[in-house]
Amino acid sequence: MNKNIIAISIASLGFVIGLALLGSAIKNRNKSQDTISVTGLGTKKFTSDLIGWSGNFSRNSFELKSAYDQLANDRKVIENYLTSKGIPKNEMVFSAVDIQKQYNYSSDDRGRSSQTFAGYQLTQTISIDSKDVAKVENLSRNITEIINLGIEFTSSAPSYFYSKLADVKHQMIADATKDAKQRAEKIAENAGSSLGKLKKATMGITQITAPNSTEEYSYGGTFNTSSKDKEASITIKLEYEIN
Repeated sequence: MNKNIIAISIASLGFVIGLALLGSAIKNRNKSQDTISVTGLGTKKFTSDLIGWSGNFSRNSFELKSAYDQLANDRKVIENYLTSKGIPKNEMVFSAVDIQKQYNYSSDDRGRSSQTFAGYQLTQTISIDSKDVAKVENLSRNITEIINLGIEFTSSAPSYFYSKLADVKHQMIADATKDAKQRAEKIAENAGSSLGKLKKATMGITQITAPNSTEEYSYGGTFNTSSKDKEASITIKLEYEIN
């Protein structure tokens, strides 16, 4: 009899302890859920202060030396032209000469193909990086002046950059964090609670697009270089405890 009583007592005690542990787990679980997560947005519009522009020119000849000489002369003409437009020589970068053999292809009545050497094509690229955005921008728009000098010249579209992008990012992070906290405070207030400790902060990817554009954001971040005027944005996700 005594043994049965002892066994029942032990079982009852285990049941009570089990209930206590279960209640504690439920309480702690509910407590861990007393959090709020919000996302804040920081944006900044700015105008590029750096510009990059490039163009290439080429010459064709059956004689390699002749093509080299013509290309070298074109380089001098281009350099003098750019200098006359106020571009410093130290901002001009000429690439190495690219040499390609050209062929004409044909086939006879039996369908047999053959190739005939058509000469050498030599190509060189001129690149300019400058802080004088307006000057280089105007230069890229009037490239026909180089073509009118008798040079086979192809121009690329300018690329625009900003030298103080790090400052822009710092300001956006501050703005996004402030925005997120204000959202969290408002939600907590409406729920009759108050914010507790910050548990977690996660920063999103910087996205830079043209203002009012329909460019899509990318997972790794978007960086528009085709527009002189830009708009950057970043998100900050904050997770707070609720009191």
